[in-house]
Amino acid sequence: MDHIEELARALARFPGIGPRQGKRFVYYLLAATAGERAKLAELIASLEKDVRQCPDCLRFYNGSTAVICNYCSDKTRDDTLLMLVEKDQDLSAVERAGTYRGRYFVLGGVLTLSGKGAIREKELLKTVEKRLKSGLKELVLALSATSEGEHTTDRIRELLAPYRDHLKISELGRGLATGSELEYSDAETLRAALTNRKET
Repeated sequence: MDHIEELARALARFPGIGPRQGKRFVYYLLAATAGERAKLAELIASLEKDVRQCPDCLRFYNGSTAVICNYCSDKTRDDTLLMLVEKDQDLSAVERAGTYRGRYFVLGGVLTLSGKGAIREKELLKTVEKRLKSGLKELVLALSATSEGEHTTDRIRELLAPYRDHLKISELGRGLATGSELEYSDAETLRAALTNRKET
């Protein structure tokens, strides 16, 4: 078994990493000290032990004892707002902007025009039902300004059609350039997009 090739192939499956970069990572690790490699292996192994998925918003968080994450347990947050984001990194970007104080739901991906990809549809409907009982009034679609983001937004609108009488659905306004991913947007752009959100 060729361990170098096998690890390079495994690393190449990471988002944004190709076969050549995967191999560069392997050779970097081979040149690193045994202590550095051991620390990295320990950090990877600890993910399963020390990181949980929040049952409410479905984001991953550090917490061996807390049942839900710090955002979901924060009683000062606004229960009338629920923001839908594609992934955990998008949630972090919104939090860094420091404007939004509502609740979150992580979709876990996007839908592509070719029919690939998946989002947490059942979990979303359950969350909306639960949040409506605790005062939810507006659902903010905070998806990337890409064709996949738009396609996913269309599907969410379909899913939530039965709730339109009780729920305002809005999306981020101007500020996000077409084709841009939420994760890479700066705080000022996100603040403008959130402030200028429009009903959809």
